[in-house]
Formats: sequence, structure tokens, C-alpha cells
Amino acid sequence: MKIKNRETAYNGYFKIYKLTVEQEGQTFTREQFDRGDAVAALIYDTEEQEYILAKQFRVGPEAELVEVVAGMVDKGETPEQSIAREIEEETGYHVDKLQHLHTFYSSPGGTTEKVMLYYAEVSNQHHTGGGNDHENEHIELVRLSAEELNKLEAPDAKTIIAQQWVKLQQVK
Repeated sequence: MKIKNRETAYNGYFKIYKLTVEQEGQTFTREQFDRGDAVAALIYDTEEQEYILAKQFRVGPEAELVEVVAGMVDKGETPEQSIAREIEEETGYHVDKLQHLHTFYSSPGGTTEKVMLYYAEVSNQHHTGGGNDHENEHIELVRLSAEELNKLEAPDAKTIIAQQWVKLQQVK
């Protein structure tokens, strides 16, 4: 498969490209949703011995979701810097320990978004978090025991992957 042409179809909060693609002598078009790279983290408070997740309204499913803390990699930041910033903004904690778990595409059939998933340990909350007002974030922290995390019926892949990682750690 060869991409012969790329045009900007939409340039707003997100970008969509119209690609002209050639494969086995056939030429056709596909749309590509350019989302950028994302970071996410399952956060564990070592003092309280509980996991911290975020509850917020998500426009995709048009519902409030409980999920691991996540955000976009800003220009000029490493993924590690981005997730540390997101944890600070959303939860009010500084990161004590950060471990990369997985990098994966969220939906490779049509979007460019790669998600870098981390496990983060925190211990001292220095402000309430809740997200950034200028980004219209209204985030509620959800604190869960390991058992409650295991029972959470998460609707998104990054949280499900984090839950499975926790289960695998308990098997060892």
C-alpha cells in the first residue's frame, strides 16, 4: 500500500486528512483522524494503598466515564513529562515512581493516536487536582481498592489494559 496524496479535510480541535491510497493497482481514498500521541497512567497512592482514577464526561460516548488518568503529549514534551504533568493537573500529586507498561494504537484502522500507558506511584497530594479550567476539565477523583479496581467494568481499552496488568502482578 502506498499513500499517493494527503489533503487536510478538516482542521479544528482535531485534524482529519483525506488520503489517496494505491494498492495492487487500485486507487481509493481513506480518511485519517490525526489525534496525536496520548499518555495514560494507572495511579497507585502508596500511603493510602488505593488506586486513583478519574471520572469525567467524555464526548465520544457522551457519558461520564471512570478511567485511568490520561491526556495528550504536548509539543516539546517527552511522554514521561506529559504524563507527570497530567497526573499533577488531574489529581494534585507529584509522581514518585513511573513505569512504562505498554504502547498501543487506540484504533489503527483510522486514527494515528498511539497511547503510552504507565503505572505511577504517588504519596503526597499537594492540591485537589480536578483538571484545568482553561481546558474545561471537570475531573472527580475515584479512589479504589485493588478489589474494587478488579470489579470495575471499564468501558475503555487503556483502563482495561491497566486492570489486566494489575491482575497479572497479583498472579506472580
